Amino acid sequence: QVQLVESGGGLVQAGGSLRLSCAVSGGTFSSYAMGWFRQAPGKEREFVAAISWGGGRKYYADSVKGRFTISRDNAKNTVYLQMNSLKPEDTAVYYCAARMGVVVGTTPKPEQYDYWGQGTQVTVAS
Repeated sequence: QVQLVESGGGLVQAGGSLRLSCAVSGGTFSSYAMGWFRQAPGKEREFVAAISWGGGRKYYADSVKGRFTISRDNAKNTVYLQMNSLKPEDTAVYYCAARMGVVVGTTPKPEQYDYWGQGTQVTVAS
């Protein structure tokens, strides 16, 4: 059974930074494409970033490009999301997800991912 556990969320002032981590167990981490999604109250879950098996391909939503960086450490079975220059509109529950297959860079959707974490809250105060 594949399990994903996010950590690193919290409350931060606008312009600040946070690093989210997602530890994966119960599967072959290096065979999964990984993604981060977020969901704000009253809104649909939206794509944030994705990374391929080996980390060579990365994709970002336009709203976070240049501010967020996705990375992975296959030796630690962990994927990260470094978030800089945070804005109040980044406030959401952030979820990591694993996909058995190639990374999806074009119109990535939640239903393309197979496993999900429980989410971690990120709140950016203005």
